[in-house]
Amino acid sequence: MNYKITIKDGKEKQLLRHHPWVFSGAIKSIEPKFDIASWADVYTEKGTFIAKGWYDEKSHIVLHLLSWDEKEKVGLAFVKRLAREAVMRRRSFFRKGATTNAFRLIHGEADSLPGFAVDVYASTIRIILSSRFASAFLQAVVEELDSLLHPSLIVVSSDPQYTSVEGMSSKTRYFISDEEKKMAEDKIEPVTILENGIYYEIPGTKGQKSGFYIDQRDNRLIAEGYAEGRTCLDVCSYTGAFTLHLLKGGAESVKAIDSSESALRHLLYQVHLNEDKGAIPSGSREKVEILSGDCFELLRTEEKDKYDLIVLDPPKLAKTKGSLENAMKAYKDLNRVAMEKIKDGGILITFSCSGALSREDFKTVLSWSAKDAEVEAQILRTLSQGEDHPVRLSFPESEYLKGYVLRILK
Repeated sequence: MNYKITIKDGKEKQLLRHHPWVFSGAIKSIEPKFDIASWADVYTEKGTFIAKGWYDEKSHIVLHLLSWDEKEKVGLAFVKRLAREAVMRRRSFFRKGATTNAFRLIHGEADSLPGFAVDVYASTIRIILSSRFASAFLQAVVEELDSLLHPSLIVVSSDPQYTSVEGMSSKTRYFISDEEKKMAEDKIEPVTILENGIYYEIPGTKGQKSGFYIDQRDNRLIAEGYAEGRTCLDVCSYTGAFTLHLLKGGAESVKAIDSSESALRHLLYQVHLNEDKGAIPSGSREKVEILSGDCFELLRTEEKDKYDLIVLDPPKLAKTKGSLENAMKAYKDLNRVAMEKIKDGGILITFSCSGALSREDFKTVLSWSAKDAEVEAQILRTLSQGEDHPVRLSFPESEYLKGYVLRILK
């Protein structure tokens, strides 16, 4: 049975334009009343059909719209079809001669599967859940992925940012041939992947996001092109993906700073791994310095006008729209300090991964930073997430990663 949900007059405009989120305040009525998660048909007050969606009053987004086709038969088969279509849209990544064997398979609402972030690492698939919808349909998606790709292992975890608010379990789960298995985390071997000529060893189960920042693939390659002969600083380096590309591009030196000492140790291991394999130039080991601590404070202690190139890739500073104002101040200050540390004519490659911060707002923040640093900044390149993380025009929130290559003039 599909329930009928009526949207308040004036709240339907974005929904008719295929925005998928409906909050409780936009709902006028639900017929008949129900308190368990279920499919629903959604209408305007005038009785015009809007979409079919999944209603769950325990979710912080109570209604996810998934199909604007009134004839669509929603259910398990529908969800499996959405997962299959998302994978097929990435088929170019599976072709012979592809430059990477690690990429995103399902990108949440951009693929009409809210709360699913699904990444493939060679023969392993990682799933991160961030909604009750994703938790409810996990088994269906696992079955479809297994039938299509036959991975050796599927690892499932919940995004800690949403575990509490969505009432989801924080337990890590493991599936082999679409059946859940009990596995000891310390027995799961790391996965080695290849991306644009560089090797990375990804932890078996632990790590930020799904263990690696796949969304920066194209941007790392762009950064490599600016590295030759430059003195570089990699801020919030994590396990060193940008550092490795800077070395491959011929950097004179790279200093990597991160809050995690274990991530920096892994960075050094990956430098050794890639030099031994000939993926980066001989002598790269001696060009790398690491420093652990608060990245923002460590950046302040660096000498002014020291670096030819700085990569600034901080964690998400604006997790919600309510925290946006303070986050913009933090982004402004961080970029201002970075601009002060760069030589005249040097390069700043800077990012925001805060979905609540629009691209225009980020550009405005950078202009404030340049003014306060008393420099001129030229935009050389506009950067975004890779094509396996598509931006859905009806859902601008899917463009979360924004970046610029700036030339700093003093």
